[in-house]
Amino acid sequence: MKKLLSLLLSVAMVASLAACGSKEPSKSGSSASNSGDGAKKWKIATVVKESSDPWFIRMEEGVKQYAGDTGNNAFQKGPAAYDSAQQVQIINELIAQDIDAICVVPIDPAACETVLKKAMDQGIVVITHESPTQENCNYNIEAFDNVGYGAYMMDELAKAMGEEGEYVCMVGFLTTASHMEWTQAAIDRQKEKYPNMKLIDIERVETEDSMEIAYEKAKELLKTYPDLKGFLGTSSYDAPGAGKAITELGLAGKAVSVGTSVTSCCADQLSNDSMAAALCWDPATAGYVMNELAQMVLEGRESEIVDGLNLGQEGYESLTVNGKYLNGEGWIVITKENMGDYNF
Repeated sequence: MKKLLSLLLSVAMVASLAACGSKEPSKSGSSASNSGDGAKKWKIATVVKESSDPWFIRMEEGVKQYAGDTGNNAFQKGPAAYDSAQQVQIINELIAQDIDAICVVPIDPAACETVLKKAMDQGIVVITHESPTQENCNYNIEAFDNVGYGAYMMDELAKAMGEEGEYVCMVGFLTTASHMEWTQAAIDRQKEKYPNMKLIDIERVETEDSMEIAYEKAKELLKTYPDLKGFLGTSSYDAPGAGKAITELGLAGKAVSVGTSVTSCCADQLSNDSMAAALCWDPATAGYVMNELAQMVLEGRESEIVDGLNLGQEGYESLTVNGKYLNGEGWIVITKENMGDYNF
């Protein structure tokens, strides 16, 4: 009997050891999207320029997608108007809410420097977008190289203008670093490649990211400069606003606009040929990768942020990394022929 009990005890011990040895390891991975339930969940806020702009409504889709994929508490906020002071106030309020990271698309990068430094001093990770000169951030990520994008915009405008005639550049705000960099690159491209095109004596027209203001200023410019043939716009409302003025004045076919925009803003202008092309990147994807990059920093994986970094989203599969500034290859061109493919 004792031998039998001893034998049974030995079998039980072996079975117990075997069970312990077969236990699956806890899941882990390079991002929260493939991490286990026990992984830390992060609180990440994305602050945009204006909450009702179709561009940022689309960006919020990407933020929500990231939250759904990862289980992190990721959300988006923005002011009710394009007001830098309001945006700074929102960032200040978020700093007090025990967040882990903040992703910001600044209206005025310089105006955000102090509050972003405050966030970083409190251990909050800061990721910016459309802000290639931002100092107080862990990283700034762009869909593309700004110089290359500005040059490409000029190529599209030149094609639409037949490579000749007078043109003007529009920016949302003179303080928006990315808009200023795109226009300078476009102007440089024109001088280098299109000698029969000429910039009017007003280099940059500020539209305050408003289609109505872009429309009114374009109408005024078309009356003041009767030979004006082209508008290059950087805000998502610039080229559509100019297109609206071109249409109203009966100048379709004589004048044309090209610029950053999305289908929801410019479908009418593309359809009636007052606008030749809209250039953009998908703001949903930009929202997603900002949050993904913030998570990498939070997880202490900065050693992986090097040339060739793949964030798993189209246009961001092989990033160029220059210090804390990251560039992808994510621009797209929307025309009358393909705008049905881009329903945002």
